[in-house]
Amino acid sequence: MMILLVAVVALAAAGILFRWCEPGSNRRLPPGSMGWPYIGETLKLYTQNPNFFFATRRKRYGNIFKSHILGCPCVMISSPEAAKMVLASKAHLFKPTYPQSKERLIGPAALFFHHGHYHSLLRRLVAASFSPSAVRGSVAAVQTIALKLLSSWEHATSPICTLQEMKKYAFEVAMISVLGGEVEAETEGIRCLYGELEKGYNSMAVDIPGSPFYKAMRVRKALNERLMRIIERRRENGGGGGLLGNMLRMEAAELRDSEIADNVIGVIFAAHDTTATVLTWLLKYLHDNPNLLQAVAVEQEGIRRKLQVEGERGLTWDDTRDMLLTSRVIQETLRSASIVSFTFREAVEDVELQGYVIPKGWKVLPLFRSIHHTSDFFPHPHKFDPSRFEVSPRPYTYMPFGNGVHSCPGSEFAKLEMLVLLHHLITFYRWRVIGEEDAIQYGPFPVPKGGLLIQVTQRRRESISI
Repeated sequence: MMILLVAVVALAAAGILFRWCEPGSNRRLPPGSMGWPYIGETLKLYTQNPNFFFATRRKRYGNIFKSHILGCPCVMISSPEAAKMVLASKAHLFKPTYPQSKERLIGPAALFFHHGHYHSLLRRLVAASFSPSAVRGSVAAVQTIALKLLSSWEHATSPICTLQEMKKYAFEVAMISVLGGEVEAETEGIRCLYGELEKGYNSMAVDIPGSPFYKAMRVRKALNERLMRIIERRRENGGGGGLLGNMLRMEAAELRDSEIADNVIGVIFAAHDTTATVLTWLLKYLHDNPNLLQAVAVEQEGIRRKLQVEGERGLTWDDTRDMLLTSRVIQETLRSASIVSFTFREAVEDVELQGYVIPKGWKVLPLFRSIHHTSDFFPHPHKFDPSRFEVSPRPYTYMPFGNGVHSCPGSEFAKLEMLVLLHHLITFYRWRVIGEEDAIQYGPFPVPKGGLLIQVTQRRRESISI
């Protein structure tokens, strides 16, 4: 009996391996490697430099190749033409999606997992929260948060972890868009829980005790309970401001409370880690390029003096439009660091792309990072050079916020919070990197090792030459 059982298991395993190695053998799949069964190439992608991961496969297989990430068979594409097809010209053939672990932890009703009527409905609500008038009206609140963060650094007795501090800043700014600036008792608890939740985003969706996904799902339940208390209280009081207020005031109760909670977490997800990581790289790149930092300081000092002349007023939206060099530094940081290396789509039917077939249900990943680091589009791509953005890039070669109907609706708000923080940091403080200056850690986003430890001191006013 034992021999028979072993034989059956062996045959089943052989069948699985055969199907793994030859999926859709009657169709011309892109070249590539599927890695190990189930695990695929997940560990390779998230534990090494993504530039190396993508470049080696691109060199071996070309601009389109297959892989297997986070339990999903996928096709990776790294040309602007293919990206345009997937994200815009034939977007109806590719629905937005994420790996199962991320969808379940954020919430299946979140905006970026959908298309069609539900997506259009939510997109309008989110766009209203990030409209030009809403962004303009947020400058003062963002400035208050930035000043509070920076003042907390003045008396630090140990090195500051840039990434963790920027996460605090990004979370508080995100809550402005979600809550409309209204204080909620649960906010700090939500921040702490979210910090635990995000640890499970890039885990395998294995819900067994002790696994990262299992722990994150327990946190997700606790996070949901806190959000439900806020939603219930806001509903009783007319909704309030921010995106939450807009969703609660939907006519005919089109959104259930669970859908509202999923979208609140979705906004935090979109605004938290990515913005914090970009800000961390901004400080790193400016520190490593002292001449550029001096030029940016001159620009920011000119704006500071204008504010003094006009009665020591605070920053306005129009002031940030005058930060031309600083804005190009942000653009180059978004390109060079490419925090979001790719996005996920899923083929809704068998799709032919550049002579290959992408099977229905497979994920399709436009590789923003690879495109951003292609010398044909950005000469000397490993050089940090903001001047390259004095001329607009070719279409579909620069996509830090995605593209098409599913591009990030909060991109202008994200750039605003970066400009406001940089203005006050650069005009009033200096920072020095502590430790291994060029070391990088991975998982899930590439960041300077240790989250970029820095020592901050106040700047002497005469240290900026104009």
